[in-house]
Order: sequence, then structure tokens, then C-alpha cells
Amino acid sequence: MALSSGLRNKLIAAAGGGAIAITTLFLGGKDGVEGRVYEPYKDVVGVWTVCDGITGKGVIQGKHYTDRECDSLLWNRVRQVKEQVDPLVKVHLGEYQRAALYSFTYNVGVSAFSNSTLLKKLNAGDQAGACDEMRRWVYAGGQKWRGLMNRRDMERSLCLAEDANDL
Repeated sequence: MALSSGLRNKLIAAAGGGAIAITTLFLGGKDGVEGRVYEPYKDVVGVWTVCDGITGKGVIQGKHYTDRECDSLLWNRVRQVKEQVDPLVKVHLGEYQRAALYSFTYNVGVSAFSNSTLLKKLNAGDQAGACDEMRRWVYAGGQKWRGLMNRRDMERSLCLAEDANDL
């Protein structure tokens, strides 16, 4: 699935703000790949989730979240992911590649990322092969999901982008 023109334009505009800004726009709000939901719900594997894919003990069942709360939760979570991902990556990457890794890890978790073939290929210098690995991560609860296939295609495109012309 290709990036929507609205999301593409936002990502290009965010490039100067670095990988965190790109990731936050990629994931968040009405145009983001997560799809913002203001009421907590159980995802496909039964995990309580809210806003832009936020999970964990901080999700309060029955609460209605505002855009401001969702933005804050997203920003904080992406910063946490960055702090956990950056030490694992041993090669130089551009901002779009980092943003793709942050988005991927935001979704699959740091443990899965740190033990992945994706990371091994990346650190071995096979960036294209690492980006292609994203397409393998399309299962949840033992089932293949169209939403995850679309997301991984978009993350792969971001991962392979050298500059805004590649988006």
C-alpha cells in the first residue's frame, strides 16, 4: 500500500525535525498508520489499546482520551522506542530509515526487534535486505492481517527512502 498524499507531504515537511518527528507523524492522528481511537479497546490479540496503538498499564478502560493526551502518549512512547532502538543499531542510517525502525519497533516491541533477522541484516550492512524483512511481520494471534501487510509495506517504503523523492 502506498502512502497517502497527505501523509507523504507531512513526512516530507517533518524531515527537518528528525526521525522522531517523522515517526510521530507516520503513526499518529487521523492520517497515521495506527489510526487514532479515543476509547480503549482490545486489539486483535486481546491487548488493551488506545489512541495511536498505545498499550500498557497506563491505558485506562472507559476513559475518553483527547487529541492532546494521545499526542503526548505517542510522543513519549516514540522517544522511549528511540532510546531503546538506537543503541542496537551499529550502522549509519538516515532519518527516514530510523523512523521506519522506530515505527516497526513501536508495533512489534523492542524484544522482538532486538532478536530479529532484520536487525542482524541491518548491522551486517544489508539495508535493503533488512527493510525487506519487515514484510515478514504480518501475523498477530497466529493469523495474517491485511492491516499489518499494508503497514509493513509503508514502513518498508520509508526504510528504503533515501530522500523525499523516494516517498
